[in-house]
Amino acid sequence: MLKPVEWVGNSKAALLSFPRDVMREVGRALTVAQAGGKHPHAKPLKGFGGAGVLEIVENHGGSTYRGVYTVRFAEVIYVLHCFQKKAKRGIATPRQEVELIKGRLRIAQDHHRRVYGAGRGR
Repeated sequence: MLKPVEWVGNSKAALLSFPRDVMREVGRALTVAQAGGKHPHAKPLKGFGGAGVLEIVENHGGSTYRGVYTVRFAEVIYVLHCFQKKAKRGIATPRQEVELIKGRLRIAQDHHRRVYGAGRGR
């Protein structure tokens, strides 16, 4: 049984704007997460306290694309943000993107609490 996926903010529209190969790979990572696994290219996003928030990074045509999702909840996967990294220097996630992800994680936590009840997340 696969867990449902909830899309926070414009994350789904952003993913659908990615090149097809990138969309496919992020989709594979989400399917693996829905089944309770971890895609080989998924890694914990730094600054979020462990492996509860993951990112998949894909390169295509000289650009870098990222999909960020959380597996903190037993019942559902929340896709928090999908974006094309614009900075040409460094691999760190830009501060503006990290702040957006933090805000969307709070939205996901609130949604989870309302829909699934308090205390049922990991």
